[in-house]
Amino acid sequence: MGWKAAEKIVKHWKILRGDNVMIIRGKDKGETGIIKRVIRSQNRVIVEGKNLVKKHIKQGQGHEGGIFSIESPLHVSNVQVLDPVTGKPCKIGYKYLEDGSKVRVSRGLAASGAIIPRSEILKERRKPRPNIVGPKDTPIDLVLEKTYDAKTGIGMPDL
Repeated sequence: MGWKAAEKIVKHWKILRGDNVMIIRGKDKGETGIIKRVIRSQNRVIVEGKNLVKKHIKQGQGHEGGIFSIESPLHVSNVQVLDPVTGKPCKIGYKYLEDGSKVRVSRGLAASGAIIPRSEILKERRKPRPNIVGPKDTPIDLVLEKTYDAKTGIGMPDL
């Protein structure tokens, strides 16, 4: 089975990496887990330790071959976020607090209406920013050099 793009891509994702979810359809129905990865181009998510399939890997240079169990992606419609208060699956809604911040709240029949917190995993980047200075990067001493002073008019170009 190869890579296949989804026909209708979900525009507004309410399920994020690090969310505690329950699988509502499939062979692991009723089990809970944490979302490890979100594949937006395929409308799928990978849940830690769930939906395991056997993968036959051929031996090559630097790695051994054999049969391994890997986590297979689930469609996003087959998982639901757990309510932090009741522990039951619920839908997700959005609400604005008094300070103007937008938060996710649980909604539905068995929902408490509690705020669903953002995971700490979202604060760290999947691909770290490069910190190596390249040939086209401006040196830090030139960036911090003050070239214009508004009070004295030094550095003002002649127009």
